Amino acid sequence: MNNNEERETNDNKVIKDDASRQKKSSMPPRVGKIFLVALVGGLLGGGLAFGGYAAYQAYENTTVTAENSKGTAKVSNIKVNVSTQSTKAFNKIKNAVVSVEAYTTSNSSSSLNDLFSDSSSGETTSESEGSGVIYKKTGNTAFIVTNNHVISGADKVKVLLNSGKKLAATVVGHDSVTDLAVLKINAADVTQVATFGNSNNISVGQTALAIGSPLGSTYATSLTQGIISAKKRTIETTDSNGTSTGQTTVIQTDAAINPGNSGGPLINLAGQVVGINSMKLTSTGTSTSSSSSSTSVEGMGFAIPSNEVVKIINLLVKDGKIKRPALGISLINLSYVSDSEQQSTLKLPSSVTSGVVVIKVSSSSPAKAAGIQKYDVITSLGGKKVKGLSSLRTALYSHKLGDTVQIQYYHNGTLKTANIKLTLEANDSNTTTSSDSGN
Repeated sequence: MNNNEERETNDNKVIKDDASRQKKSSMPPRVGKIFLVALVGGLLGGGLAFGGYAAYQAYENTTVTAENSKGTAKVSNIKVNVSTQSTKAFNKIKNAVVSVEAYTTSNSSSSLNDLFSDSSSGETTSESEGSGVIYKKTGNTAFIVTNNHVISGADKVKVLLNSGKKLAATVVGHDSVTDLAVLKINAADVTQVATFGNSNNISVGQTALAIGSPLGSTYATSLTQGIISAKKRTIETTDSNGTSTGQTTVIQTDAAINPGNSGGPLINLAGQVVGINSMKLTSTGTSTSSSSSSTSVEGMGFAIPSNEVVKIINLLVKDGKIKRPALGISLINLSYVSDSEQQSTLKLPSSVTSGVVVIKVSSSSPAKAAGIQKYDVITSLGGKKVKGLSSLRTALYSHKLGDTVQIQYYHNGTLKTANIKLTLEANDSNTTTSSDSGN
C-alpha cells in the first residue's frame, strides 16, 4: 500500500478554440446617432462631475490631517457578505469529513531502527493517510465510509476529526472489488453526520465539490470545486495487489483530487454526498523495451456513485464482507498465449481471438464439477461474452451464491456448454493468485 497514494486506472487508460466571429455593421448612420447621444450624456455627466469635484477638492484641501500625511493605513470595518451556495454546502458537511490514518507494523533487524524505534522489539510503523465521511450515528457508535485501499493491510486505524481530536477506529468491513470500507468510532465527539443524495439524479455540468485531506491531514478538510464531467463512466479497476477486479461504473469530475483525497465525499450544492472519491487519472501512454511515451492528464477524477456506496456499506455493516461466488480456477488472458501455443496446445480455431485460459482447477470446485479442465478456454458466462479476466469477473459477480449459470468453453478445439452451480464463496485465497488470475 503506497503512502498517500490514490489508486489509478492503469489498463487501457482513458484518453478523453474558441471560434471568434466578427459582425459587420450595415447601418453607419445609427451608430453615429448612438455615439452622439452617448457623447452628450458624457458631457452632461462630466459637467456635473467636474463641479462636484471642484467643491470636494476645496473641502479636502482644508481637512488633510497630520495622521494622513504620515501615510498610515487602516483596516476597513465594512463587512461584505460573500456567502455562496458552495459555502453553505460545505458548512453542512465539513464536520462529518475526517482524515483516516492507517498504520502497518513490521519487524526490523536494522540497528538504526532498533536504536531509534519506540518499540524495544525492533518494530517499525509505516503510515498511510486518506479521507472518510461520517454517515451514521447510532447510540455511542458512529460509522465512517472510506476507500478499502486506504486501510488495506493496516494493523491499526485512527481517525482525525475536523475538530482536531484523534480517535481509534475499528474496521467493520471492507471490500476490494468496490474499494469501499466501513469504520466505526466512539460517537461522543461527533457533531455532524453526512447524508447521501441520489447519484442517479446528478447531471453532467452541475457543480461538484470534493472534500478531503490531500497530501494528508496537514491539509485536512480541503475543499475543491468542479463539475460533473460524466455521469456514468466505465473503467477498468484493480485491487491493492494490482489484480484486475473487472469493470466499474463511476462518476467523472474535474474537481481537484489528490493523494489523500481517497475516501472523501463528492457532494452537490445541497451538501449531499453523491460519490466517494476513489481514484484519478494522471497520465496515459505506452512503454516498451525500446521507447516509452506518456501524456500528462489533468482534471480527471473518479468517484463511486452514492447509490452503489449505500448498497455496499449496508452489506458490510451487516456481514463484514460482500459475499460473491467463485469458480475455483486460476486463469490467464488468451492474449498472453502465443499464436503457436493457441494452435498446438489449446487447439483453438483461428476464429477464436479472445477469452480466458484455465491453468489450474481446484479440487471440489464448481468448475471441476461442471467438467472444466486445464487448458480449456472460457468464452462466455451467463450469456455474457468473456473477452478477458475483467469481463469474466464482471459477469461472475453479477450472480449470487447458489445461482446456476451457463458457461461456454473450448476443450481441445471443440465448443462445449455446461451449467455451473455457484456454491463456492470468493475469498482472498481463491480470487487472487500469483498468476494474477484467480477466480
